[in-house]
Order: sequence, then structure tokens, then C-alpha cells
Amino acid sequence: MPLRVSLFVTCLVDQLFPEVGLAMADVLERVGCEVEFREGQTCCGQPAFNSGFTTEARGVARHFLRVFDGAQYIVVPSGSCASMIRHHFADLFERGSAEEEASQAVTSRAYEFSEFLLKVAGVEDVGAGFSGVATYHDSCHALRELKLKEGPRLLLRHVQGLELREMEPAEECCGFGGTFAVKFGDVSGSMVDDKVESILRTGADTVVSIDSSCLMQIRGALSRRGLPIRAMHLAEVLAQTP
Repeated sequence: MPLRVSLFVTCLVDQLFPEVGLAMADVLERVGCEVEFREGQTCCGQPAFNSGFTTEARGVARHFLRVFDGAQYIVVPSGSCASMIRHHFADLFERGSAEEEASQAVTSRAYEFSEFLLKVAGVEDVGAGFSGVATYHDSCHALRELKLKEGPRLLLRHVQGLELREMEPAEECCGFGGTFAVKFGDVSGSMVDDKVESILRTGADTVVSIDSSCLMQIRGALSRRGLPIRAMHLAEVLAQTP
């Protein structure tokens, strides 16, 4: 029986980067998964939660739980959103309540995209091909809350024709941080400038990450400087074939 996957594409992917969601679906189908998209999905509630609007975030979380009730696996192209679902939904409901138990039943089946490929599907080589030199950006939530570091790099190393070069430093924030980039624009801009310098030192023509929010921040900085470096989601790289 194929693994049944429900995509949670996130707000940014749905509204700004639909190609990432399509690429994720292509890769999952290529490795033998049965993929569905539940049209009632909206947001994980992270913007409201991070801004202190707990009641509003709880309402969004309840909707998420209703939409994905019964899903075998929920796969997310974002370490940030996956972390919100897996780690912070529990903060929204009373300990020991029926709602918290229902939340745990659903969120325990949620995985970030690269995490799902490696831990659930058991696939390291998805048959991808990509010509170029790439460097990988660690998004903060994926690295620090989901502990995802080697997994995305392992998938990239199996891409035919791709040369992976490590950034130094690799683990520094790009400065997006959701509402942080809005509230502290000058600091955010300085941080992404440092990130661009790290990318440039690798000589890479492509920077890859598992969070479209980080890629949007980095892509904007690259564009403002007129640099011909692509910012691509891991799913977009893995969807390409030799």
C-alpha cells in the first residue's frame, strides 16, 4: 500500500510560491506516495501566535485539526510551519483536555518535507538531476526546533550533477523571522546582507533551503544587489530530473 500524504502547503507557498507545492507533490508521487490536497486548509496560526494573539491562533489551529483529521501523513514544505504544528499547537490547548489529545493525534503525523522523505518514505535518492553549484541555508526553526541539519544536505548530495558547498557560517539567521522583519527592518536587512556575503564566498550559483520565507528574504537581497544567484526550495531542486 502506498503512503497516503496530505499536503499542507503553507500560506507563503499557496499565495506566492505555488511552484514549490507542485514540486513537492511531484517528488512525493515519484517516490510512490499517494498525494492529496485538502482545499479547506488555511494557515498554521504562527503569525498570530508569535505576535501574542493566542485566542486567534487557537482558532486557526482548531480549523487545521478539523481539515486534517484522518490524514495518514501531513507533509509540509516549511520547517517553520512544521515546528508550529508539532511543537506549539500543544501550547494552545489546556493540558489534559480532549482538545489537546485531539491535537496530539493529528500533529504527531505532521512532517517537514525532507524529514518525511528520509524518516518515513526511507528515500535518500529521489532520482533528481541538477546542474550547478549549490549551498544550503539552515532555516532557524528547522535547525533549532526540528533538529534538521544533515537530512536536507544528504538529499542534495544524491542529486546528479549538483555540487554542494558549505557556507561559513552556515547556521546564522537570514533575518526574516516572520514579523521580526517587519518590526525590525534595519536589523533584518543587516542580517540578510551578512547571509548574502556568506553565500558569495562559496561561489555557488544557487542557494537552497526548506523554508520559502527564508528564500523570499534572501532572494530579495540578491535581487537588490543584482546578483545572478538563484534561491530555490529543496523541493524544486529534487523535482528536476537528469
